[in-house]
Amino acid sequence: MARMKFYCDAERCIECNGCITACKNENEVPWGVNRRRVVTIKDGEPGERSLSVACMHCSDAPCAAVCPVDCFYTTDDGIVLHDKDICIGCGYCFYACPFGAPQFPTAAAFGSRGKMDKCTFCAGGPEETHSSEEFTKYGSNRIAEGKLPLCAEMCSTKALLAGDADVLSDIYRKRVVNRGASVLNWGVQYKKAGIDS
Repeated sequence: MARMKFYCDAERCIECNGCITACKNENEVPWGVNRRRVVTIKDGEPGERSLSVACMHCSDAPCAAVCPVDCFYTTDDGIVLHDKDICIGCGYCFYACPFGAPQFPTAAAFGSRGKMDKCTFCAGGPEETHSSEEFTKYGSNRIAEGKLPLCAEMCSTKALLAGDADVLSDIYRKRVVNRGASVLNWGVQYKKAGIDS
């Protein structure tokens, strides 16, 4: 069985925020909630890198481990989803998640902040597939249509990839090997151009 994952290549991400826009538009995410965000490290300095971050659909999700009402469940594809009808808005998942994926519509005290929202890998929720109730609560269900999350499909540099973890590992491995090969060939290229390295 495939295990669905995200992979973001910090060498390719150009901080265009296309993934964020695609997610918000496809799922009609409310204001104040960001299922996906772009984090920039060393902003404006040499070595600056950007990374698109959302729920990573962990194999052993810490959010699910701390939820007092067990609103989280994992699909056969390894996608971690939640049931908003069960969620009590306690915020334990927010504090347990190392990626800050769980979001709440309002910043308020326990129980009054609203139902938690997070990236669903465009897999909808527990309601009937493609129902208006599913879309209202969880957004688009592209996985049921045989499509990948729109954030990854809209990435112009293919920095953000989504799909089977084994396939993503192969892509990552090839990219790393190609980067290493290009670094090794720089000296050769300089000599061909008549430039001493």
